[in-house]
Amino acid sequence: MNTIPCRKSFTDTLLALAKKDKNIVAVTSDARGSVTLDAFANELPEQFVEVGIAEQDAVGIAAGLASCGKKTFVCGPACFYVARSLEQVKVDLAYSKNPVKVLGVSGGVSYGALGSTHHSLHDIAALRTFPGMHIVLPCDIFQTKKLVEQLVDYPHPVYVRVGRNAVPNVYESENIDFKIGKANLLADGKDLTIIGTGETTYHCLQAAKMLKEKGISARVLDMHTLKPFDVEAVLKAAAETKKILTVEEHSIFGGLGAAVAEVVVQSKNIVPIKIVGIPDENAVHGTALEIFKHYGLDTEGIVAAAEKFCKE
Repeated sequence: MNTIPCRKSFTDTLLALAKKDKNIVAVTSDARGSVTLDAFANELPEQFVEVGIAEQDAVGIAAGLASCGKKTFVCGPACFYVARSLEQVKVDLAYSKNPVKVLGVSGGVSYGALGSTHHSLHDIAALRTFPGMHIVLPCDIFQTKKLVEQLVDYPHPVYVRVGRNAVPNVYESENIDFKIGKANLLADGKDLTIIGTGETTYHCLQAAKMLKEKGISARVLDMHTLKPFDVEAVLKAAAETKKILTVEEHSIFGGLGAAVAEVVVQSKNIVPIKIVGIPDENAVHGTALEIFKHYGLDTEGIVAAAEKFCKE
């Protein structure tokens, strides 16, 4: 288990890059603690903007800075940036083509016991519909570091969602192939493909290892980017494994599963798809891992879903 959360990997990398590039600016809305931006604010005060509890203003200010050539990152709780300031993300970033990077921390069910007001389970669905808006959910600290390095000069607005707590590493080091928009093959298999994104990816990989012991060969894809979407990887999986199981810390509507289904249903290889996510209800309260277990997003839940799916 890693002791550093992805949000810390993100801000540590951003700080190191910002020390070499004065055009990198971080904007936050009274969230420097939860985002882990304290070191950035203390070491580079002239490249840091604090707006207070005003997410809409934060996005607008970030857009203005980006329009002047600054490499702007606006950072705060995901639940607020994809709800309270959604109009500003739509108009000031996507519509206006300002390449601001939105770091949404404590995404998905990270806030656990605070309930549905603080869960962000609609973000992928909403932001996928914004022309020009890109979406990335890194799965561990190494992938997060590589992502930040690519985001600095990335020419599009991007929403990055990470959790709150430290998560196990999927990759062994930062020396990995990572490209926005290109899924990573973590394990190959022939009986079905399991596709994960963000913090579900580790559980998908562990599930594949358990399934192998049960005689089921599972391919695993790390679909870190939800937009632009790796259509080729999905079509290849459909053609070669004939079944696809998606796992996401998101509503079953409009997210990873929906994106996969949209690709497959319009292809020549229409295959069965099983979507594992949060059903049409306000999610139960508890720790993130307790909520994962309740909805079958953990390793054991994925194994059970895959076994049942393969028997159908």
